[in-house]
Amino acid sequence: MVKPISKIPFKDTKEQAEKLNAVIATCKDDKSLLMHVMQEAQEIYGYLPYEVQVKIAEGMDVPLEKVYGVSTFYAQFSLSPKGENNISVCLGTACYVKGSQKILDKITELLGITPGECTADGRFSLEACRCVGACGLAPVMTVNDEVYGKITEDDVAGILARYKD
Repeated sequence: MVKPISKIPFKDTKEQAEKLNAVIATCKDDKSLLMHVMQEAQEIYGYLPYEVQVKIAEGMDVPLEKVYGVSTFYAQFSLSPKGENNISVCLGTACYVKGSQKILDKITELLGITPGECTADGRFSLEACRCVGACGLAPVMTVNDEVYGKITEDDVAGILARYKD
């Protein structure tokens, strides 16, 4: 059984529900459009929470497991909301060798979330990625579009403080 993974309660507006229902209504007779419906749903909600996956499965008359399988197979889909500030820590070889795991561990400690999660206040989300293409700056983390290179775990609190206000 598929279970919600987000710590943030799902909030659905009437407008969002109407948009999703309209997309499903136009596509429900063609199961090959499942991925399209999921893409549209993610555009509407910003991610694919459990409740939205259920609506899609029921509306498209496909098993919930199929919707979940597609959403976890393709990297373009997210099962948890993105925070106002999205943090990504590179765990590629160059960054990993230079200590990026310690940076990730420090962020986890300070924010109380693990990769793939969002803080309860919606301020921060955390991802671990394989390469940001800045190996010469290893280890690297990004916050939104800002790149922080050649950092240590001791730099993390100061970087995060810039985004807390």
